[in-house]
Amino acid sequence: MKKRIVSGMRPTGKMHLGHLHGALLNWKNLQEEYDCFYFIADWHALTSEYAKPDIIRQSTRDILIDWISVGLDPDVCTFFIQSSIKEHAELHLIFSMITPLPWLERNPTYKEQLKELTQRDVYTYGFLGYPVLQAADILMYKANGVPVGEDQAPHVELTREIARRFNYLYGTVFPEPDVILTPTSKLLGMDRRKMSKSYGNAIFLTDTNEEIGRKVMQMITDPQRARKTDPGNPDICNVYSFHEIYSAKDLVAQINKECRTAEIGCVECKKMMAENLKKGLEPVKARRKELEADVKRVDEVIEEGNRKSRIIAARTMEAVREAVKI
Repeated sequence: MKKRIVSGMRPTGKMHLGHLHGALLNWKNLQEEYDCFYFIADWHALTSEYAKPDIIRQSTRDILIDWISVGLDPDVCTFFIQSSIKEHAELHLIFSMITPLPWLERNPTYKEQLKELTQRDVYTYGFLGYPVLQAADILMYKANGVPVGEDQAPHVELTREIARRFNYLYGTVFPEPDVILTPTSKLLGMDRRKMSKSYGNAIFLTDTNEEIGRKVMQMITDPQRARKTDPGNPDICNVYSFHEIYSAKDLVAQINKECRTAEIGCVECKKMMAENLKKGLEPVKARRKELEADVKRVDEVIEEGNRKSRIIAARTMEAVREAVKI
């Protein structure tokens, strides 16, 4: 039998190239090797979007469409909505009874998010307890591994600690999942920061060709290259990172050489990259168009995934209740 992995995404807006290269393509590569459970983490989204939750419902189906459009196969993977599996809330509650508060307060991701999300009031019980709910998501399906970026690795380690503590107190019920590190995406946002909706620097999978062209022209290149006649350094140029993924190898080599010798300017370089990026996204956009015209099929995928997940969750909670004696 295949080992099982679990991972999810918060429905807080549209998918962008950071999601594609930072997670989704890795999920796609894993789907043949593992029994994959991928979920829409709408309860998690409430930890930061509780004041304006409309975006959560609006994003849920769109995100699933994006997943299928980039090549995640609903006949191979199980897709489900977190809030549709009520057992997640029950397991989260039980785990919260045994999780020491210092475990949560020392979490480096929690501290970083407090600094980053200054425009929102996230000094809440739910935000602090985010990793406990995440542990419930993962352990509910007795996952063997969790594909995450380095920034999420501490959450998985906390999940392992919670599993160990539960097993110590009540008997062995849960395996300790391994971290499956996702390769870090080389693609940054238009301003050279991490690509993020909150920074307003993202190129979205749903952007039109006109929007892609406009955003690419706004991208910061080599900050040391003030004039076209100045030699550039592709190694520190964000546009060149996109070329390496979306342009042919011979063009990449040509740009590498001509940028260093000032034979090509940044405007021309951006225009070539924009055209290749548009071509690279054409299959994704075509598949998305098909799915948008067949919303019933998308809803069937969700219902089937929810059904399969409920069966496993119910079985897990039977074992948990027996172990805890309630």
